[in-house]
Amino acid sequence: MNKMKKTILILIRVLSIGATVSAAIVMATGHENTNILSIPTQANYSDTPAFKYFLIANIIGSVYGFTVCFLPQESSLLRLVLISDVVMSVVLTSSLSAAMAIAELGKKGNSHAGWQPICGQFHNYCDHVAAALAAAFIALIFYTSLIFHSIHTLLYPMSLL
Repeated sequence: MNKMKKTILILIRVLSIGATVSAAIVMATGHENTNILSIPTQANYSDTPAFKYFLIANIIGSVYGFTVCFLPQESSLLRLVLISDVVMSVVLTSSLSAAMAIAELGKKGNSHAGWQPICGQFHNYCDHVAAALAAAFIALIFYTSLIFHSIHTLLYPMSLL
């Protein structure tokens, strides 16, 4: 693998690690307390299983990306890394989809089920969730580009890019 390929691969991996770490930190730190009808109420990521899954998936994505950075680039594990990148992309996609569904529910509610939107009362919390979802979407783009880069490297090992 030539130097340019290595540099691109490391850059994309570092960016994906940064995006997953950012998504995890922003989601974990997003909480807000308010009073609704004089009752103290709190919104936190741990109130929703989908947000917990989102946080755990992004932590796993961060640890995985960090671990793969230390594998030798010329090793025979390139095919295994490609498969692992695909699995990680699927996990990140499923967690992002679940979290987006809950975020949409929090933003707009569900009139058929009688669920009211909460973003009117928890502005900062909803902004944290939106930022975490954006960071996770960026991480998913980076992981997808890692997959394309790995496929290209496996199919055309002697090309310059």
